[in-house]
Amino acid sequence: MPTTPRLANPWLEGPAPTARMPRPALEERILNLLGSQNMCVVATAGIDGPLATPVRYFNLDFTLLFTAQAGTPKMRNRDADNRVSVGVFAPLYGQASSRGAQVFGAARVVNDEDEEFHRLIGVYRWQSDALSAGAPWTTPPAAPSSS
Repeated sequence: MPTTPRLANPWLEGPAPTARMPRPALEERILNLLGSQNMCVVATAGIDGPLATPVRYFNLDFTLLFTAQAGTPKMRNRDADNRVSVGVFAPLYGQASSRGAQVFGAARVVNDEDEEFHRLIGVYRWQSDALSAGAPWTTPPAAPSSS
């Protein structure tokens, strides 16, 4: 007797969507994705051309944060043109790997003169970075001094 094949990803079963998802449901789905991942690809463009860089990120709602050293190619590009595109995806296999979100915006450096710095530093899990670098985990990192 023939058996019906089982789907590897049952949530993909059924017809494809034919209408836009209501905004609250879409926002919930995107926030679920952002909160369940920690890697993204940041695409920048500068005088040397486009650059897509995998980076670790942290999110606070729809705000994505990542750290970078001044003078790196992605930061030189950001200095030349602050427009970015960020791709976040769930690293699964098959059709399930198409679960992702693309975010567009303007990247900016947040320093300790910015009132958002103290709110956002709480999102950045700097303690593990400090331990990895042999630095004290009891003192948050200083903000960058310039762009």
